[in-house]
Order: sequence, then C-alpha cells, then structure tokens
Amino acid sequence: MVGDNPTSPAEPDTTGQDRPSSSPVTFIHYLVVVLLVAGGLAYWALKPVHLNPMADPRAAEAMALVQTHRAQQAPTLLQALTDRVQRIADRGQGVKLGEWTVEPEKGREDAYLVKVFVREEGTRQWFEREYVWRVDLAKRSVVPLSMPAEDLMPFGEAGPLKRGDDPPGL
Repeated sequence: MVGDNPTSPAEPDTTGQDRPSSSPVTFIHYLVVVLLVAGGLAYWALKPVHLNPMADPRAAEAMALVQTHRAQQAPTLLQALTDRVQRIADRGQGVKLGEWTVEPEKGREDAYLVKVFVREEGTRQWFEREYVWRVDLAKRSVVPLSMPAEDLMPFGEAGPLKRGDDPPGL
C-alpha cells in the first residue's frame, strides 16, 4: 500500500527535517545575484563618457545639435540616416544602425566628435560606413568630417573634404 510507506513519493515528507534552513546553495545564489547587480551598477557609473553621452551635458548637447541639424533630403540628420537605413532594409539587404557616440575632441575646447556606424551587407561581406561630425558648441556649428556624413548635409554646408582642405588629423 502506498500510504503505509512514510517515504513513498505519493506522500512527501513535510516535516522539513531533510533540508537545512540556510543551505550553501541558497547563499551562493544570493551572492551571484548581488555580484551581478553590483557589477551592473559599477559599469553604469564608471563607463567612459563617449559611451554614455548623457553623463556629460555638453556631450548630450553636441549629440542633439547633430541629430536635429537640417539634412539634405529630410528634416533632420537623424531622420535622414534612419530613412537611409530603412531604404537599404526595404531592398532586402542586411543593415544595422550602430550606437551614436560622442567624445571630446582632443586639443579643442568646446569641440566634440559625434559618430555613428552603419553596417551594410555587401555582395560578399559586410562593410561599415562611419558618419562623423565635429560640433563646436561655442559657435553652435556642425561640420561633417566623413564622406558619408557630407552626403547627408544640406547643399552649401560641405565639410573640409569637399572644399579641398586637409581632413582632420593630417
């Protein structure tokens, strides 16, 4: 009979004598959760400014200036880039819009570099287009520093590459 055997699976032991109240496994589980939360908070607090532009209000302003700047075939640069990515995807090509990053430009006060990458699927392999703009907060100007970025800018606002100047850093 099933009821005669006190250790049968039909009637589990409910006295709690077989399990200790604080086992090492439970302690390890809580320790792992605490370490994961602490690691996430440390990463969020200590990550570089160019990975978290909202930590620096001036970097956030530089990003906003670029994203809301007029574009050639769209109201803003952000809209133009989003539309370009959407057109590529509509053709059935793989495409990935990367994260927008902002970093202070070395040696220039009030100047920031705003960058975003777009990965596109080619015929044989993937390639990246780098969109880079220099933002001067004092002048509130946005200057494209890469050819893809210049392609999005309105006519008459060409950067140093189309005017024949040397690219930055040369």
